[in-house]
Amino acid sequence: MKNVLCNLLKDYLTGVNIDEIENLLEIPPKNELGDYSFPCFSLAKKLRKSPNIIAEGLKQDLEKSLDKTLIEKVDTAGGYLNFFINKEYYINKVLNDALDDDYGKSDIGTGKTICIDYSSPNIAKNFHVGHLRTTIIGNSLYKIYSKQGYNVVRINHLGDWGTQFGKLILAYKNWSSKELVEKDGIAELLRIYIMFHDEAERNPNLMEEARAWFVKMESKDKEALELWKWFYDISIIEFDRIYKLLDVDFDYYTGESFYIDKLQAVVCELEEKNLLVQSQGAKIVDLDKYCMPPCLITKSDGSSIYAVRDIATILYRKNTFDFDKCIYVTGMEQMLYFSQVFKVIELMGYGFYNNLIHISYGLVNLEGAKLSTRSGNIVYAEDILNEAIKRASLTIKEKNLSLVDKEEVAKSVGVGAIIFNDLINTMIKSVDFTWDRVLNYNGATGPYVQYTCARAKSILRKSNIKIDDINFNAKNLKDASSYELIKLISQYPDVINESANKYEPHFIAKFALLLSQTFNKFYHECSIINSDDEVKNSRLILTYITQKIISDAMNLLGIKCPEEM
Repeated sequence: MKNVLCNLLKDYLTGVNIDEIENLLEIPPKNELGDYSFPCFSLAKKLRKSPNIIAEGLKQDLEKSLDKTLIEKVDTAGGYLNFFINKEYYINKVLNDALDDDYGKSDIGTGKTICIDYSSPNIAKNFHVGHLRTTIIGNSLYKIYSKQGYNVVRINHLGDWGTQFGKLILAYKNWSSKELVEKDGIAELLRIYIMFHDEAERNPNLMEEARAWFVKMESKDKEALELWKWFYDISIIEFDRIYKLLDVDFDYYTGESFYIDKLQAVVCELEEKNLLVQSQGAKIVDLDKYCMPPCLITKSDGSSIYAVRDIATILYRKNTFDFDKCIYVTGMEQMLYFSQVFKVIELMGYGFYNNLIHISYGLVNLEGAKLSTRSGNIVYAEDILNEAIKRASLTIKEKNLSLVDKEEVAKSVGVGAIIFNDLINTMIKSVDFTWDRVLNYNGATGPYVQYTCARAKSILRKSNIKIDDINFNAKNLKDASSYELIKLISQYPDVINESANKYEPHFIAKFALLLSQTFNKFYHECSIINSDDEVKNSRLILTYITQKIISDAMNLLGIKCPEEM
């Protein structure tokens, strides 16, 4: 419908391109104002007329050749041009489109590649809720861009290199053993890592010893690399359990260590382009004129630092994947860091720096308390996911639900609740986490949306009718509740595009919630199975389409909708 209205308006708006028209078209907040509105305020300066006069002039022009089979009438209200679409035409168009399995898909990204860098936990450290956020957001963005036809490369850039491993090796040799690490895994590695920092406060020489071990790693010392690889393998086993719970996969686990043999080339290139400056023995790129601190490239002992590894990573990804965009999903505390790295890429003369995108997200607060490793209030991802599954399982038992696969439903509901609670917020907003709200079946939650979808599926099963064997009649769906639901269904492709353009799964989560609320209103106000056959068939098809779109929207968030709840 937007395309139809855009083509109608462009003939009467000289000097206004069709993209401007499309961006201005909106859906009014109230049905009595029409199905679509065209605000004329932003055109006042360009057309040198008041918004009211522009809207009235467009109305008069359009009324001369209005196709009533398509648009019943146009009207104006305070600078808005309002379109009232022929309901039967609109219902037929929307539902026939929505019945297509490809509804919501697009070819916007055909032939284009997007790299997404997300999750990126640190080797030898537990996977905490901060890593949970980046994993959830990155996985959803992957699904959204895939829906648009992009080739999406999913990259888990593991934190598997750096001075922290020198600390860990030293801590292992001083205070641990092979038996203890094999017995307790990451828990033991974390214990001795914390112990190192406690001891280093009393004995500063330990820091120098740790740096020496890291230099050995970079010099390919056999013992240092064997210990590092052992810690790495232990960590991957732990991480894989969490990814399995989330149903998340990656195309590449190329962490920082992968790029070590590519760092010298970056340093040489920076030197050749006169970008490196000596500073207290270290090498930096001075960014003072860009109102940023210097970007540290190598430390005074010659060892590498994060920035040079990320610069090497960017150049490798461009050469390997020829990406159209490379997206980084990390906490907002890294905003300055990525601004520095991207600025260095620009100064190196690479025009694709504009296609490097940093997506930042806010903190997670548990029961009102900020989660912080330094304060000791650490919540691990696996613990919170398992607790959600356990609570969902208890709810199923309390309701005495006779489900075919209770364990799988509990997993879908528990994990889905965590994911939805994250993505219903805009990313930059901190997430407040309380169990009573997250797992509430009646609130703005994942379980509510999943339950609505299961209810719609239950109605279809009880009808004993195959959707392929029936048709709908638009005349039976002109009531207010049905029409409101159909109008919302028509917005789904635009919601996907908005989420992709703004890097915000939030819009899809909000849509899934609103679609569920609107369907429940339709369910309570319109008898479905007990209606006359023709009305029943029409409402069953609307029910089928609704559950199909809820399932698809939730899948784009990384959430499964059970058949029964």
